[in-house]
Amino acid sequence: MAAAMKVICMMFLVALITLIFHTHHAHGAISADTQKLIDEANMNGPYLGLLIPNLFEMNPLLQHPNYTSTNFTIDIAGRRFRFGKIVEKNVILVMTGLSMINAGITSQLLLTLFKIEGVVHYGIAGNANPSLHIGFVTIPQYWSHSALWSWQRYGYGPSDELPLETNGDYTRTIGYIKFADYAENVTACNSHDNLLNNVWFQPEEVFPVDGTPEQRQHAFWIPVDPLYFNISKSLEDMELENCVNATTCLDETPRVVQVHGGTSAGIYVDNAAYRSFIYNKFNVSPVDMESAAVALICMQQRVPFIIIRALSDLAGGGSAESNEIDTFISLASNNSVNVVVEFIKRLVATPLVSDH
Repeated sequence: MAAAMKVICMMFLVALITLIFHTHHAHGAISADTQKLIDEANMNGPYLGLLIPNLFEMNPLLQHPNYTSTNFTIDIAGRRFRFGKIVEKNVILVMTGLSMINAGITSQLLLTLFKIEGVVHYGIAGNANPSLHIGFVTIPQYWSHSALWSWQRYGYGPSDELPLETNGDYTRTIGYIKFADYAENVTACNSHDNLLNNVWFQPEEVFPVDGTPEQRQHAFWIPVDPLYFNISKSLEDMELENCVNATTCLDETPRVVQVHGGTSAGIYVDNAAYRSFIYNKFNVSPVDMESAAVALICMQQRVPFIIIRALSDLAGGGSAESNEIDTFISLASNNSVNVVVEFIKRLVATPLVSDH
């Protein structure tokens, strides 16, 4: 009887441990099998990490003749990490999904789980720069997140202190947008106003890995890696796709351009007034929904990165009847992929990159 009870107790203990394991796994812990795959993958590292917003931007790379898949993938936290080579560079491809939050989560997972020597983020973007055109591929030197705001109460203005400003939580140094400046049919009025008042742009709180935990720093403009940016200068001589098909071609031949800045927010911009505002205020060209999150994570983790965005639409700057992105999304995606592959070729050929 005692022996039988001992067996029953052991069976109960095993069942309990199994239940606890599966409960933890369901709440985000990495299983032993997955951790083994991660360890095996890291033995072949380091890797260049490629963060890609959507499948329509990833698929042209998967089909590119210079990409070789190892047919090895690891699925973690709803993300699929694909392993392969571009030229002779070991790479990990992962789709982030739309938005700053998805891009930030995926970036941190990539850098935490795998041996990553650098990050390339690419995709399509809206264009705020009136001197550039659809199909152009932009490589900004700086990125910002332009949707962290302090929304000022009605009746207050630029000379009024923001709530918590004295604590260092918010600032008036970056600037603001005044909604009353964009009211319509009020030019005959001596004065006009808007109850939405002003929105002040704010820097992100950042916590670099080489800083002091819980001691915040602030950053609005995040620079890309200087070596990567210098290498990308040589891409300006590339030939890019100009036609979607035999009957639909661009008026301006696309090219690769280095630009001052790009900006990201959880907003799809298709508004001419806002397009003009952010260009004039911040001198940005590509406008998207993910890149600043990638930049902020890489900056805090001290991992070199570069961001390459092809312009697929005019962010509201086109005609009222136009919907450029539906027409040129495939062309822009292909152009971004071709530039990324060429960048990696030139990165591999650059001396002393391994010591960077």
